[in-house]
This record gives sequence, C-alpha cells and structure tokens, in this order.
Amino acid sequence: MADFFRYGRREIEYLKSKDEKMAQLIDSAGMIERRTNPDLYRALVDSIIGQQISTAAHNTIRKRVQDKFGALTAQKVAAIPDEELKSIGISWRKVGYIKDFTDKILSGDFDISRLYDMGDEEVISQLVSLKGVGRWTAEMLLTFSMERPDVLSYGDLAIRRGVMKLYNLQELTEEQFHRLTDKFSPYRTTAALYFWYYANPACRLVLP
Repeated sequence: MADFFRYGRREIEYLKSKDEKMAQLIDSAGMIERRTNPDLYRALVDSIIGQQISTAAHNTIRKRVQDKFGALTAQKVAAIPDEELKSIGISWRKVGYIKDFTDKILSGDFDISRLYDMGDEEVISQLVSLKGVGRWTAEMLLTFSMERPDVLSYGDLAIRRGVMKLYNLQELTEEQFHRLTDKFSPYRTTAALYFWYYANPACRLVLP
C-alpha cells in the first residue's frame, strides 16, 4: 500500500483562511496526493541519485535500482561494487557520496534514527554535514520521509514557479518568497503540495 503525505481539513482550512488565491487554488485542485518514503536511508540515497538530473532520468535510474537490487539497505549497498552502481547510470561522484554515507551509517558515525528527535533546522544541519547533501536535499527528506508539517523550500525551483504563477510575478526574491508564504506556517508543507501541483506544466487550472 502506497504512503502519501498526510494532511486534512485542519491544514486546508488554515491555508484558505490566510490567502484568497491559495483558497481558490485549493478549491479548484482538491486534495493532492504525494508519495512519501518513510525509510530515511533509502530516501536519502534516492535524493542523491536525483540531484541535478531530470525527473525522467531520475525515474529511469530509480527503476533500474529496483529491478537490479530491490529495496536498498546500507548492508546491501556496501556490498555492491562501485562499478556496478555506475553501470545503471549513477555518476561516479554520486556513487562516492552514497558509499561515504553508507559507511557512516554502518560504522555508527551517523545515527540516522536520531533525526526524529531533532527540530527541522537541526535535522538540516546534521544532513548537510554529509558529502553531497545540501539544504534542498535535507528539506526534501523532512518533507517526504519525516512528514514535517512546516517545510517550504525556497531552494526548490518548482515551488518558486508555483508561487510566481499563483501571485502573477515575473521574478521572486527570497524576501518576497517569505513575505508571501510565511503566513502559511505552521502548515507550509501542505502549501508546498499545492505550489508543486500548480507549477506542473500538466496543470490546466485557470484561476479567476
């Protein structure tokens, strides 16, 4: 059974009460389903794989990983030769990041389970200490694995596009971004779902 980001009437009504345009978007789009991956190790490896490549390319490599190796664990990845990971389309640089992270998990240098006891910014600080992990990757783990309720990433291009589209903007500074979206706290992650949805080129909604 697939896992989806959990939100409901409380979050929806709060967002609608804060902004008329967001209310129009929510009423037009309805409830949005976004898949989650509660396995932190697998999710972080997948995020590293997907960095700086297209969604289509990421999905292709993701399928190859599943077909060739099944569900990844640190023990399994440690036993896979670097060349074999490279052969399915993962760059040498990313193979190095994945193996370094895996080594830290297995040695106990990085206790990934402790992230659950930390606040959002502390989680980000811990994750960006890993090679190949930046703030955006950490924010995606907070969103789609840990399901933290108040994450809205300025570093995510699609989210910025969604904000610009909703508010009819030609450009968007970080200051403008926060001025427009901080009002959705403490449910900014739910707002992110709608900005992603609206930014998708396949979205055909025309709002008044």
